Amino acid sequence: MSALKTAFKALLPALERGGSFADRTFNGIVQPRRARGKLILQAYVGWGTPREVELSGRVLLPRTPQRAMKGDTRLRNFSNVMRRMLSREVGGITVQGTLDGQVVQAVSDLDGYFNLKFTPAQPLPAGWHQVTLTMPGRDAPDGTGQVGTGQAGVGQGRRARVQVIDCARYGIISDLDDTVIQSDVTSVPRMLQTVLTGNARTRLPFPGVGALYRALTRDGLERNPIFYVSSSPWNFFDLLLSFLDYRRIPLGPLFLRNWGFDLLRGHGEYKHGVIEGILTRFPQLPFILVGDSGEKDPEIYAEIVRRHPNRVLAVYIRDVTTDAMRDQGVLDLAREVRKAGVDLVLARDSLAAAGHALAAGFITPDEYRAVMESVQDTAAHTT
Repeated sequence: MSALKTAFKALLPALERGGSFADRTFNGIVQPRRARGKLILQAYVGWGTPREVELSGRVLLPRTPQRAMKGDTRLRNFSNVMRRMLSREVGGITVQGTLDGQVVQAVSDLDGYFNLKFTPAQPLPAGWHQVTLTMPGRDAPDGTGQVGTGQAGVGQGRRARVQVIDCARYGIISDLDDTVIQSDVTSVPRMLQTVLTGNARTRLPFPGVGALYRALTRDGLERNPIFYVSSSPWNFFDLLLSFLDYRRIPLGPLFLRNWGFDLLRGHGEYKHGVIEGILTRFPQLPFILVGDSGEKDPEIYAEIVRRHPNRVLAVYIRDVTTDAMRDQGVLDLAREVRKAGVDLVLARDSLAAAGHALAAGFITPDEYRAVMESVQDTAAHTT
């Protein structure tokens, strides 16, 4: 297997060059036609510091999934998933954003992605801010516009939200699949059934995870920021955002993956890069890392602890496997990480993680009780 991985990595640059050539050829034919159609902006969750903020998103032709309902059939959900996966992105479109009076522009690439970077004249206060989005030259004369953010739950019309982070006590970096949302990534058949036939209202969070994350972020108080880093493609952004909103799980910037050759790169390499970027952007902010034992989160987080002394307060790993050898491997990593002064907790549920957070002073007794009541309430409704 190791030799196969090595051979694949050696071939990957050539495959990417071939794929890039095919993309350019295909886009040279279809992009001019797409650009003449009615377009939408799917704006993601922006983030930054008082002096530097960025907001990314995507320009697409409308193929909007139907609104998710709890009673939706699996066939309807599957149809919506296909609408997301078969997105029609549009490159070469100028996108303009306005934040606190500053106007910046960017042009979407061949995959439809754009990235707006703001450097406000005056430092922005911490908290949530709105960015007004337009596509210059494409707005309708009556002012109604041909642009929508497609950012369910976090903005209306042409507005998108950005989070400015300053002077927090700590930050949280969390995985999503099998850490927050039950995805069964340890079983490919079950995972495919869950992902392809569920929606934002039928997919389930782990018991107590909303209460735990509200406690860690101190939701409504000083608001410790949370960042979600997932290997899911950007095509699922609206589903994941709607899920967080519906389940009352604190909002934060989402970092997902580009569909295509980017998904063929190693999970660890991708995740390392994102986390390194967050740590670099906020050099004075320590972090709590949250993941699961189903993939490589323990190894990735242990490496982050080694590379960045005194930047990680704790690591919480949700135990989602029944493999004794895997559990032992995580416990071995925990002993190694402990030498750096960091606790890596292999937690059977949200309450176990909350217990450590309470003992470490990250959350209060009242917040711990809220997590306990949430876990108990879920158990009562499933028995």
